Amino acid sequence: MSVPTRKPTNLTLDAGLVAEARALQLNVSRAAEAGIADAIRRERARQWQQENAGAIRSSNEWVERHGLPLERHRPY
Repeated sequence: MSVPTRKPTNLTLDAGLVAEARALQLNVSRAAEAGIADAIRRERARQWQQENAGAIRSSNEWVERHGLPLERHRPY
Protein backbone atom coordinates (compact mmCIF):
# COMPACT_ATOMS: atom_id res chain seq x y z
CA MET A 1 0.00 0.00 0.00
CA SER A 2 1.48 3.34 -0.99
CA VAL A 3 1.74 6.27 1.38
CA PRO A 4 -0.33 9.24 0.18
CA THR A 5 1.56 12.35 -0.80
CA ARG A 6 0.97 15.13 1.69
CA LYS A 7 0.52 18.78 0.72
CA PRO A 8 1.00 21.63 3.17
CA THR A 9 -2.19 23.69 3.24
CA ASN A 10 -3.39 26.76 5.10
CA LEU A 11 -6.86 26.44 6.59
CA THR A 12 -8.96 28.89 8.54
CA LEU A 13 -10.64 26.99 11.36
CA ASP A 14 -12.86 27.90 14.28
CA ALA A 15 -10.47 28.99 17.07
CA GLY A 16 -12.53 27.24 19.75
CA LEU A 17 -12.42 23.94 17.90
CA VAL A 18 -8.67 24.21 17.39
CA ALA A 19 -8.12 25.01 21.08
CA GLU A 20 -10.30 22.08 22.18
CA ALA A 21 -8.57 19.71 19.76
CA ARG A 22 -5.17 20.76 21.06
CA ALA A 23 -6.33 20.42 24.67
CA LEU A 24 -7.35 16.86 23.82
CA GLN A 25 -3.97 16.35 22.14
CA LEU A 26 -5.58 15.65 18.77
CA ASN A 27 -3.60 16.06 15.57
CA VAL A 28 -5.54 18.94 13.98
CA SER A 29 -4.17 18.24 10.50
CA ARG A 30 -5.18 14.57 10.64
CA ALA A 31 -8.59 15.41 12.09
CA ALA A 32 -9.20 17.97 9.33
CA GLU A 33 -8.04 15.44 6.73
CA ALA A 34 -10.44 12.82 8.12
CA GLY A 35 -13.29 15.34 8.04
CA ILE A 36 -12.54 16.31 4.44
CA ALA A 37 -12.33 12.63 3.41
CA ASP A 38 -15.72 12.01 5.06
CA ALA A 39 -17.25 15.02 3.30
CA ILE A 40 -15.92 13.74 -0.05
CA ARG A 41 -17.41 10.26 0.56
CA ARG A 42 -20.80 11.73 1.49
CA GLU A 43 -20.85 14.07 -1.52
CA ARG A 44 -19.87 11.29 -3.93
CA ALA A 45 -22.65 9.11 -2.50
CA ARG A 46 -25.16 11.97 -2.83
CA GLN A 47 -24.13 12.60 -6.43
CA TRP A 48 -24.31 8.87 -7.28
CA GLN A 49 -27.81 8.65 -5.80
CA GLN A 50 -28.87 11.74 -7.74
CA GLU A 51 -27.38 10.46 -11.02
CA ASN A 52 -29.01 7.04 -10.55
CA ALA A 53 -32.34 8.16 -9.08
CA GLY A 54 -34.27 7.12 -12.21
CA ALA A 55 -32.83 3.60 -12.25
CA ILE A 56 -33.34 3.19 -8.49
CA ARG A 57 -36.94 4.39 -8.78
CA SER A 58 -37.59 2.06 -11.72
CA SER A 59 -36.12 -0.91 -9.87
CA ASN A 60 -38.16 -0.17 -6.75
CA GLU A 61 -41.35 0.13 -8.83
CA TRP A 62 -40.64 -3.22 -10.49
CA VAL A 63 -40.17 -4.92 -7.11
CA GLU A 64 -43.38 -3.31 -5.81
CA ARG A 65 -45.32 -4.72 -8.81
CA HIS A 66 -43.66 -8.13 -9.08
CA GLY A 67 -41.98 -8.80 -5.72
CA LEU A 68 -38.40 -9.89 -5.23
CA PRO A 69 -37.23 -12.21 -8.02
CA LEU A 70 -35.98 -14.99 -5.70
CA GLU A 71 -38.35 -14.36 -2.81
CA ARG A 72 -39.71 -17.93 -2.85
CA HIS A 73 -36.20 -19.19 -1.98
CA ARG A 74 -35.86 -17.04 1.15
CA PRO A 75 -35.71 -19.15 4.31
CA TYR A 76 -37.58 -16.54 6.38
